[in-house]
Amino acid sequence: MIILYTFISEEKHQSLLDRYLPLFSEDSKQDILRYRKWQDTQLSLLGKVLLQYGLRTYYNISDVETGVLPNKKPYLKGHNLHFNISHSKELVACAIAEYPLGLDVEFNDPKVSYHDFTFQMTDKELQEIQDAEDKMKKFFSYWTRKEAVIKAHGVGMMLPLDSFEIINNECSIEGEKFFTKEILIHEGYYSHIASSDQKIKDVMPLIKCIEEDILL
Repeated sequence: MIILYTFISEEKHQSLLDRYLPLFSEDSKQDILRYRKWQDTQLSLLGKVLLQYGLRTYYNISDVETGVLPNKKPYLKGHNLHFNISHSKELVACAIAEYPLGLDVEFNDPKVSYHDFTFQMTDKELQEIQDAEDKMKKFFSYWTRKEAVIKAHGVGMMLPLDSFEIINNECSIEGEKFFTKEILIHEGYYSHIASSDQKIKDVMPLIKCIEEDILL
């Protein structure tokens, strides 16, 4: 598994669009440009660029075509590889592996209060957060773990966070088992990966920051 990440930059926004947009299909261009805020546009763009860079550099795949499953989860056409993209604040990350996976990153925002999200937690999860010495660290660990599982499952926001519990980094959703693993992508961000494949329990992913001027 590889996890590549980079950071958005308002100063370089137009130059990034000019450089990378022509490399994508019309559908991908429309998907990137549908956002009104430059931050969202650039996060979408760089997520796709990281995917192309990772496939070409680490898997020798230069002809990349993606599709969308009925559950709206994107996939690679013609290759037995899986990917997932996540972003928060100024960081965008892309994970690529030989098995289905979900990745979630969250910025450690001091303005966030876990009390605002208690309705999305089970009683046991809420109690664990309240009992923790560092409550916000426990909350962000809970949140990224849950989101990574949902992304690995592929059902998206249709699956409430409080509809399943993760115990010892394992959970079951509709009879399917999922496994989670905490990873450190960058200081100031919390992150987890998840998969229905047990390999993720022992994986040591290659994590690399990619500067935007060497992406392609």
